[in-house]
Amino acid sequence: MNTFSKNRSLRLILGTLSLLFAGILYAWSILKSPLAEQFGWSASELALNFTLTMCFFAVGGLISGLTIRKTGPKPIIIAGGLIAAAGFIITSFNKGNLLLLYLSYGVLAGAGIGLAYNGILASTNAWFPDKRGFSSGVLMMGFGASSLVIGGLAGKMIADPAIGWETTFRILGIAIGIFVCINGIFAAFPAPAEKEQKPEQKTDNKVDLPGNVKTADMVRSFNYWKLYLYFITFTSVGNVVISAAKDMALSTGATAALATSLVGVLSVCNGLGRLLCGALFDKKGRRFTLTVGSIVTLCAPLVILLGILTQMPAFAVIGLVLSGISYGFSPTISSAIIGDFYGQKYFAMNFAITTTNLIPTSFVATFVGMIVSNTGSYTVPCILLAGIGVIALLLSFTVKKPAR
Repeated sequence: MNTFSKNRSLRLILGTLSLLFAGILYAWSILKSPLAEQFGWSASELALNFTLTMCFFAVGGLISGLTIRKTGPKPIIIAGGLIAAAGFIITSFNKGNLLLLYLSYGVLAGAGIGLAYNGILASTNAWFPDKRGFSSGVLMMGFGASSLVIGGLAGKMIADPAIGWETTFRILGIAIGIFVCINGIFAAFPAPAEKEQKPEQKTDNKVDLPGNVKTADMVRSFNYWKLYLYFITFTSVGNVVISAAKDMALSTGATAALATSLVGVLSVCNGLGRLLCGALFDKKGRRFTLTVGSIVTLCAPLVILLGILTQMPAFAVIGLVLSGISYGFSPTISSAIIGDFYGQKYFAMNFAITTTNLIPTSFVATFVGMIVSNTGSYTVPCILLAGIGVIALLLSFTVKKPAR
């Protein structure tokens, strides 16, 4: 193993570890429970906080993309870690002020983790021009596994009377700050001399081809907006299911214990889906990966719907497994395709723009929550999600690589 390979392997490990802690942002279903219990905040008020979090996560990614070419990844990642840490710590001192929750967790934690996330992905993936799918998959696995690993630990700490939610939030904030900032200290793009040592690349994966596309040119392309719409529909299904996994399982007749366990299963499958997507992208190519991911996305709500209609929890297990895999495909395939279609030179900004699909996606989850409140059932939402899945599958066939 040459120096380049050693460097990039260590950077991948460090990046995955830091994203494992940063991904706690997605464990909102675990972290919100003590807040609802203590302050009496409604489900819709807490759902709005998650929507704000996703919006500012995308904003943080945009800021990172705009500045990383000028500043390098180091200050971006460190700033993100410190801002996210501040968001969690300030939240821990909340005494019932809903606006403060929105500002601390929604704005600060969301934007800080968005900054760090984009910086870590851009700087780490730059070391893997020949294995873009693998690198994206491993990094995304760390981010996705956070809900199970760190979220599960946080849940136990919150339930412990000697610790409680306030101390848990402070510990999480400090841990995020430490691990993300350590990553930032060592973050860097490969220097020209190091690039000369890189493994032999496939012709269509080189980072210095004329196909490196500026963001302004990318967003003027109709082909890109088809891809963007695909990401919205593809991501919406998994995002909605993840935000309501426990309640969906309960609606199929599952016990409370089984429904809670299935949230963890969903998280595991989310991480595995990211690895699977990366492997498929590298081995089978984007067309095969897009098709597989879209079919899984379509099947997930249909299987859950079958569980609701038959009151058989076994279908909830299968449906949530498929949903986890589907959601795991989403960020990995978007990272890999943006790098593959538009090159690595402007990847940070191009990927940041693409990540804004989380904003309309998060409002789909809010809309589904309103339907459930009005109907008292997940039947209509599952039908709606299946329809979105059909659109995603059809759009996947229109996704084509831009002409060089």
